[in-house]
Amino acid sequence: MSEKKVAIVDYHLGNLFSVIQSCEKVGINAELCSSGEDLHKYDAIILPGVGAFGEAMQNMHDLGLVEPLRSLAAEGRPIFGICLGLQLLFTESEEFGTMEGLGLIPGTIKKFKTEVEGVKYKVPQICWNEIEETAGLNWADSPLCDLESKQFMYFVHSYYASPEDSKYTLTETTYGGIRYTSAVFSQPNVFATQFHPEKSGEAGLSIYRNWAIQNKLI
Repeated sequence: MSEKKVAIVDYHLGNLFSVIQSCEKVGINAELCSSGEDLHKYDAIILPGVGAFGEAMQNMHDLGLVEPLRSLAAEGRPIFGICLGLQLLFTESEEFGTMEGLGLIPGTIKKFKTEVEGVKYKVPQICWNEIEETAGLNWADSPLCDLESKQFMYFVHSYYASPEDSKYTLTETTYGGIRYTSAVFSQPNVFATQFHPEKSGEAGLSIYRNWAIQNKLI
């Protein structure tokens, strides 16, 4: 196990067991952290989560995590967001009105529509779906370097990210009548996926492994 330590941010929302398991499988020395005062002690940060944007932000404020996350990101500390963790990186969410996020990536979190041009869609999206490479960012420079475009990953979400600038979009996925951003990469240190790598088999584990290797964590 590496001497480098990774914080899995625990803001009391979502099951973190599968994230811990994935870290162990690839040799990441990770532990739960729910204290903003302790966050600076870690070499990198994983921000997972399943649930409501507003509740997550409130919990992080209550635990003193918001400002440390912002400052550590600005200092270049590696951050890996997963599912709700990706959404929290954005400026704001339209969930239950407009709510402020961490603001690390300019853009808005929007809700899938249940019907588009007469076609009905199930919300939340709960399924395996493709992630596709974009014309902007090169997967070879990201934790997706071992994957090919149209790789299937596991998704569970009702809201999607809409960055202000496509330069942040690493992958796109089609659902609910739209093509949306399903992974972001704000080089050099902020990476996040809307899908769950820890629930996506060997392809998902390769993302954990490559993120750790590229950030010299293993």
